[in-house]
Amino acid sequence: MSKRIEGCCGQHAICEKELLRAAEEPVDYFDDEELDRFSGRQPDNYTDEEIEEFREVLYTTLPREVQDWVKSLETRGVELPNVVRDEALLIIGEN
Repeated sequence: MSKRIEGCCGQHAICEKELLRAAEEPVDYFDDEELDRFSGRQPDNYTDEEIEEFREVLYTTLPREVQDWVKSLETRGVELPNVVRDEALLIIGEN
């Protein structure tokens, strides 16, 4: 689990301040480079097939790495489909 960032409100699953700091660091990929094509897409604007692409990566990622995967996507400008984001947050909450 990541350490608390000074000034973080603690109300979000992923701290915006931590993401800004992470943007300065190299991006970690989780064998998901194909998802970069969704950069800039709105989370409610995915087809069922595209949602399944995200799910495939989510459920092949180790549970302890899901938060890092979400951060990686957000740093790259890729928003998870709403339903997959909810699933990812459940996994993060369990770990």
